[in-house]
This record gives sequence, structure tokens and C-alpha cells, in this order.
Amino acid sequence: MIITEYNKIRRASKALSIGNIAIGGQNPIAIQSMTNTDTMDVEATYRQIAALEAAGCDIVRLAVPTVEGAETIATLKKRGVSIPLVADIHFDYRIALACVRAGIDKIRINPGNIGAEWKVAEVAHACSDAGIPIRIGVNGGSLEKHILAKHGAPTPEALAESAFFHAELLEKFAFNDIVLSVKTSDTRNMILANERIAASCDYPLHLGVTEAGDAHLGSIKSAIGIGSLLCRGIGDTIRVSLTADPVCEIESAKDLLACAGIFDRGGIEIVSCPTCGRTKVDLIALAAAFRREAKTIDTKGKRIKVAVMGCAVNGPGEAREADVGIAGGIGEALLFRHGVPLGKVPEREAVSALIREVRKFIEE
Repeated sequence: MIITEYNKIRRASKALSIGNIAIGGQNPIAIQSMTNTDTMDVEATYRQIAALEAAGCDIVRLAVPTVEGAETIATLKKRGVSIPLVADIHFDYRIALACVRAGIDKIRINPGNIGAEWKVAEVAHACSDAGIPIRIGVNGGSLEKHILAKHGAPTPEALAESAFFHAELLEKFAFNDIVLSVKTSDTRNMILANERIAASCDYPLHLGVTEAGDAHLGSIKSAIGIGSLLCRGIGDTIRVSLTADPVCEIESAKDLLACAGIFDRGGIEIVSCPTCGRTKVDLIALAAAFRREAKTIDTKGKRIKVAVMGCAVNGPGEAREADVGIAGGIGEALLFRHGVPLGKVPEREAVSALIREVRKFIEE
């Protein structure tokens, strides 16, 4: 499925601009991540933002715990950082105001921990004047006391109620450029809460499973939570939160979008069989080697499906949907395109032959 086809099932949401990226409406699903450098360390933060952008990130969030942290935002902008930046603000409304003055592209707050309503109003007015959206971030671990007392736990109903409670507070100050984000480490509750919100408003939704875990478990939980919602047309931006290098989040997010059938950007989708007693080549090693090499290939915006299969049973027949592929034999591999055999190569040359054929396919 390409993005235009996906939009046929997509929830209708309001379109918003975050710097030079548009989210919501019919716009592509935006991939986000967050720096884990010390925000006051401008050089380290600059390098990490550059690495995230190079990996395919669309929007980068930074923790800004002090007013002085806004100086880093201003410096990054002066140095030519063009990828949209989001300031993550807690407790002190003055930090948000400083980030607005520094040229931030979006503010992320939980209005409930900013304090008195007049402080929330100050932030809303400043963002409105600057044309900056506000993301309301609701987390299962920090619900308001009155909502938690009412529901007894961070249930889907409680999470959704918290999101609407904060949205209504911003609306009270005539602010409507809002992105809603409801996250919890409980994947099922995250899904159910976002379903409730999606059915009751048209604000863009940022999806994520918080505290999801390391690169392995976190990717699985995110695929379930984010992926199940995307497959029903719910969601406008995503973050795969991992206890890992933030660049890993981008690769996982791109794979997630591909597996959900939302091909709004180029890249290589690898399909490979799980191996069995028929396999006579070291397919596990071949698949791993190809995945490493595939990361270096510029697909020039094309979406390419590549098959790495273990035998004739799972070869050109079952993998004929692939643009290019190989199927193992006894010490050799059959190279094919769309199920049509191109010739055999020795096992030791299988990956290099597949890479050459993929590059050739890209140039055609």
C-alpha cells in the first residue's frame, strides 16, 4: 500500500505545520525521535541531530530542563539545523516561553504540571503569536490525581480523559493547534486510549509506547501498539521509543511503516524464509550480510522488495512478488526478478550478485 491508498482508510485529522514538515490531514506519517545528549552540550546535540536526520528522522525532540537550555535551540538554528525541533518542557512555563523566543518549531508540555492557568495561558498565547503547535503529552505514569482517583488506575478511559482535559484547557485560551499524544508502557491500554481519542476529535495524534524496552522488546511492543493503530488509519506521527541509540529508533520506525504497508518513503524491504531441513546454504548468514549491505544503498526514493530464500520451494514461486531475489541450492543460489530466473551464482557470491542486481533495478 502506498500513502495515497492508505489515505483512503485514514482517520480525518487536522493538518498542522511543524517547521518545514506538515503532519495530519493527508500528509505522510512523520517519524520522530529524541536526543539523549546533554542539551547544554551544543556540539554533541548537533551531531546527534545530524545523525538522526541522515537516518531518515523527520522531527527531533529535545529535553529542555532549564531556561538556559533555550540557548542551545537558538544556537542550533543559527548553525543551520532545518529539521523541525520540539522542546520537551516540564514544570516551568518560562522555559517554554524562552524556547519560543529561540525559534523552536513545537512545544511539548503537559499543561497539568505547568502550574496555574495563567501560566498555561502565557504559553498558549506565545505559541499562537509565533504559529507554533503544542503537543499535549499524556503519560500513564503521571496522570492527574483527580482523574486517577476517579478511575482507580491509568485505564484507557483515564488516559483519554486526561488528554481531553488538557486540550480543553488550551482551547479555553483560544488555542487549537494541538497534537495529542497518549503513551503508556501497557501496549493494550495505549491502543484502546488512542482509539477513544481518535473517535472523539480531529486533532493529529502522535503514537508511541513509552518505556517500551531495549531494541528487541521495544520494537515488538511498538510494532503492536503503533502498527495496529496505523493499520486502522489512526496516527499522524510516530516514535519507536527504545533504550538504545536514538538512530536505532529511526530504522525500527521505517521498518514498522513498511510492515504496516505504508510506503511513504523509499527503501528496501527484505523478505526471507525461516529456513528448514531443505536449506543447503547458510541462509542466516546470507540474510544478515545482505541486510548490512542494503543499508548503504540509495534507492533514490524507490521502494524495493528483495527476497532472500532458502530453497526452490520458497524461491521464485512463493517470492515472485519480490522485485529481486535469490533462492538457495546446494552451495549455490538462483538469482531472479519477479519470479523469473536470471541465472545461478556460487553461494559465496550470492550477496554481491544480489546487491548488483538491486542497484541495476534502481537505475532502470
